[in-house]
Amino acid sequence: MRRSTVIEGADHTPYETIVHEFALRVRVADRKTSLSQLRHILEQIERGHATVRVVPTDQDNFAGADASMMHMGGPLPQLDTVLRDFPTGTMFIDAEAQLRGLQTLFRKVEKMSLSPTDSRDFIHHMTKEL
Repeated sequence: MRRSTVIEGADHTPYETIVHEFALRVRVADRKTSLSQLRHILEQIERGHATVRVVPTDQDNFAGADASMMHMGGPLPQLDTVLRDFPTGTMFIDAEAQLRGLQTLFRKVEKMSLSPTDSRDFIHHMTKEL
């Protein structure tokens, strides 16, 4: 809950995410909980605290984007770091060549995703399905 203040607090940090449709559809708990989670995402979008883009399941050529990746960057690019999850564990990546490769992968996935507005509408439609 303390981590949520980074996104939801008065001095929130801009947060952008690209999420695959399957991740939004997986029901870790029951329908009520899934609906609550989707509504919470929509609330953060509407408040301007998060930009969410969805990659729909009908996209081709998704290879290479099979693990989560978090890019942490700021005004000094030489301090940028990517946190990447692999089946064998988590790795912090800060080598320039590797970062460039992951940035290329991110741009590929970004192009495959819906726009922020279309993603919001997509998530809203998912709430109606539940």
